[in-house]
Amino acid sequence: MQVPLFAAFSMLYLATCVGNLLIIATVYSNSQLQTPMYFFLTNLSFVDISLTTVIFAPTLATFFQEGTVVSFSQCLIQMHFFFAMIEVEFYLLTVMAYDRYVAICHPLRYMTIMNKPVCLWLAVACWLMGLIEPIGHTIEMSKISFCESHTINHFFCDMTVLMKLSCSSTLTIELLTYILGTLITMVSFVLIITSYINIISSILKIRTVTGRRKAFSTCASHLTVVFLVYRSIFATYLRPASTFSDNKISSLACIAIAPVCNPVIYSLKNTELKKALRKNKNSS
Repeated sequence: MQVPLFAAFSMLYLATCVGNLLIIATVYSNSQLQTPMYFFLTNLSFVDISLTTVIFAPTLATFFQEGTVVSFSQCLIQMHFFFAMIEVEFYLLTVMAYDRYVAICHPLRYMTIMNKPVCLWLAVACWLMGLIEPIGHTIEMSKISFCESHTINHFFCDMTVLMKLSCSSTLTIELLTYILGTLITMVSFVLIITSYINIISSILKIRTVTGRRKAFSTCASHLTVVFLVYRSIFATYLRPASTFSDNKISSLACIAIAPVCNPVIYSLKNTELKKALRKNKNSS
């Protein structure tokens, strides 16, 4: 199975990188797309590339090695950056919802509120919080011991699999995961929902059907991505440890679906981006 698996993982990784790099290149090569919404979209694309690189690059390197050994420190580093990239994605999706709220509910003040320094600081905050928060998990994971087996039955160093291999107590890690994970995801989710309640309320006040459709079209792609990300994370990680399984399919879906689909979703549902992509294609 090594050859077909290598081909499948390579195609997923290539599709993710090409699609998201195309989004980044299109935004920065088109002056009409130099807006806060597309600035955050390029950050989201970079997160998707980073997330899949953290997982797929080491995995692809091990397919044709016999007796593959990964040091515990390498395992912890991969686990840390995996959770860090997921958290950065949560924060960016929340900021993007706020951006849409300001654009639709306060259009005349949009460029004043979402000016370049504010957008830059929001992006930096998303990255810093995402990279710092998983440090607690990494430190606690570094303290666990393994007695029976050191073999990871997975394609990457997933925290759930490592906890199943441990013969020491993982209660602290589980509590940390549930408390911080639930806090981050639920606060982010509530803020997104609050933004969209205000957005929908403003859209319903627009008199023309064309105006309503145009306003909602700028949110459709973001809502689709939010659904994909939250659905995969909730199904995979925010559940009791006793129900964890070495289900590689659900983990692969968590890692690959959103990064691969994001460029497609934004390209199909966003009129401005579609025009820019078509323009770049014609000019080339």
